[in-house]
Amino acid sequence: MVLCPARPPRRTRTSNGATGATRSRAFMFPYFIMLIFCGIPLFFMELSFGQFASQGCLGVWRISPMFKGVGYGMMVVSTYIGIYYNVVICIAFYYFFSSMTPVLPWTYCNNPWNTPDCMSVLDNPNITNGSQPPALPGNVSQALNQTLKRTSPSEEYWRLYVLKLSDDIGNFGEVRLPLLGCLGVSWVVVFLCLIRGVKSSGKVVYFTATFPYVVLTILFIRGVTLEGAFTGIMYYLTPQWDKILEAKVWGDAASQIFYSLGCAWGGLVTMASYNKFHNNCYRDSVIISITNCATSVYAGFVIFSILGFMANHLGVDVSRVADHGPGLAFVAYPEALTLLPIAPLWSLLFFFMLILLGLGTQFCLLETLVTAIVDEVGNEWILQKKTYVTLGVAVAGFLLGIPLTSQAGIYWLLLMDNYAASFSLVIISCIMCVSIMYIYGHQNYFQDIRMMLGFPPPLFFQICWRFVSPAIIFFILIFSVIQYQPITYNQYQYPSWAVAIGFLMALSSVICIPLYALFQFCRTDGDTLLQRLKNATKPSRDWGPALLEHRTGRYAPTIAPSPEDGLEVQPLHPDKAQIPMVGSNGSSRLQDSRI
Repeated sequence: MVLCPARPPRRTRTSNGATGATRSRAFMFPYFIMLIFCGIPLFFMELSFGQFASQGCLGVWRISPMFKGVGYGMMVVSTYIGIYYNVVICIAFYYFFSSMTPVLPWTYCNNPWNTPDCMSVLDNPNITNGSQPPALPGNVSQALNQTLKRTSPSEEYWRLYVLKLSDDIGNFGEVRLPLLGCLGVSWVVVFLCLIRGVKSSGKVVYFTATFPYVVLTILFIRGVTLEGAFTGIMYYLTPQWDKILEAKVWGDAASQIFYSLGCAWGGLVTMASYNKFHNNCYRDSVIISITNCATSVYAGFVIFSILGFMANHLGVDVSRVADHGPGLAFVAYPEALTLLPIAPLWSLLFFFMLILLGLGTQFCLLETLVTAIVDEVGNEWILQKKTYVTLGVAVAGFLLGIPLTSQAGIYWLLLMDNYAASFSLVIISCIMCVSIMYIYGHQNYFQDIRMMLGFPPPLFFQICWRFVSPAIIFFILIFSVIQYQPITYNQYQYPSWAVAIGFLMALSSVICIPLYALFQFCRTDGDTLLQRLKNATKPSRDWGPALLEHRTGRYAPTIAPSPEDGLEVQPLHPDKAQIPMVGSNGSSRLQDSRI
């Protein structure tokens, strides 16, 4: 079975899914509720959807052609995420290479890029910037209480050296050549790992999905042995019940669940299409979802044990060091690593873990796009030249990511993360759920699952698919709109034109659904509008299992195809199996029983 691995934290979330210091302790309860009633059910739905039809995020919509725009919306979301996510990986590569020194470059304040406000977390007063007043106390915690201007060397390294951050999102400045080089490295690695499709990526994922557990365990053992680690862990575990009623917290929980499990990206449908037809995807969905959540919680212990040690060292509350956004991965945690013995070693392990987690996600994103393109075109040339399609997608992703390596790149990265792949995910999942349950028919889908797995979906999933999951998503969207707040980055307020671009990116994926529905409605035959609507929403003649041996019951062919039908049988995807099934476009889906 080939699936997307667990993903590293996104946006304003720490690796336990927390959304910054103010909401971190209020996040766990909504996170688990969303996991149980939305995450696992929708994860199972997408796995069973792709596995039953052996099709990618576009081909599966033979189930109801009018809703094929949902698949295009998934492709748009995956495109946005694939562009900016590799930039995050390239920054992790940059920090990984920068850690190959005896002393981490963000340890002290005696570098050319440091400002007079820089102050190291280390207790030695001689390491502070020489421009500091000579009367500066040796105890850093006292100095922190005496000045509000304190900036850490890791923050200045991030902002003034790595990014050379500009003052406005419209001021691109120069392209940061070191980041551009690392972006090229990350795209080359992704391409080489996908050069043979899932056959090569599946083997690589065994390493990228398992080795981070080794790194997490090493960091956890080291973290809990540090003084103050218990304080950080208790901060992590203690809930803030007064924040539970905030719709923003629930919206962030839903967004994080969709992001970490990969729902509505198209990746789950695509990867599940490579499974054996009778694979127990119900068991897989429960195990993978729970393991993913448990990994996030486990990573939270690792993060907050180190942050608790850092807070104890500085004599401040944990909330003062629990940064948000990219600041946690590239500011707060690197600063905490400077306090550990053999700091470069721990830094190498940490950023190597981030690279592996990011690459696992990127494999899934790129394979989703390539599979969708190959399946949709489906001619003989593109089937034989799939490697070139992968190369073309990788090159396009690299070129589109270049602006994100400029001095204003971090502003655009956060804008894309907050809008392009946020509430659009839950809208796409909600429409997918409604179209399958109410347009195709829940009884039909339950029969399909029974035919594939040997048993119908459990009653809990039936109820969630039909009522609970769509209702929860709908109400979260409503309250998120009511409590909407414009995006900010630290003290920077995004201009209205940038926010408008963010909304356009979000709508660009959702708008695919009504536009394609209108297109399909206009091209469908029918004497009346109602007849056209019925014809546009009913399953195509070739909807069903990809292999003839699995097309039993109501999918059993009544008339065998003959040469006189004018249908040419050709493999739609050479990675996918051995017995072709004639499709409405004269092609077939193949399924690889070896995966």
